[in-house]
Amino acid sequence: MRVDVLWRGLARAPGLALAWVLCAVLATALPAHGKEAAPATADPVLEAHVMRLSAELRCLVCQNETIAASHADLAVDLRNQVREMLRSGQTDRQVFDYMTARYGDFVLYRPPLKATTALLWFGPFVFLAGGLLGLWWLLRRRNRLPADQFEPDENDDVPADRPRS
Repeated sequence: MRVDVLWRGLARAPGLALAWVLCAVLATALPAHGKEAAPATADPVLEAHVMRLSAELRCLVCQNETIAASHADLAVDLRNQVREMLRSGQTDRQVFDYMTARYGDFVLYRPPLKATTALLWFGPFVFLAGGLLGLWWLLRRRNRLPADQFEPDENDDVPADRPRS
């Protein structure tokens, strides 16, 4: 694109140019908000164990991440809770039992197959089957309609000897 064309376009729309400049200034002027890094623990074995268990627990805020991957405040609190429970000598099963008693099966990244979680496990397949069944029914019904029920194509009035464009 030529520069003179660009300048002419900006001269015609000074509000647009001002908006772009304002966005650029605000984007560079906004302060960055960072969090303080988590302190490294003195026991790397405990930290690895905490991360392994945290990878099996769902973040209740993000809902699509584990608490090991999430940076939400609740996920940090849950990781600290897991860390404290492991420090006090509780087993993995006791940690999972505590979390499910407090937050329900939803907190588990891989919830058990029970009557209350059956829709969670089989729901996607039920919706897929329902969608495919509905599509099959619609196409079958549409296929049975007579030709005069459909609107003609735009190019149907073109003579056969002329090529279509």
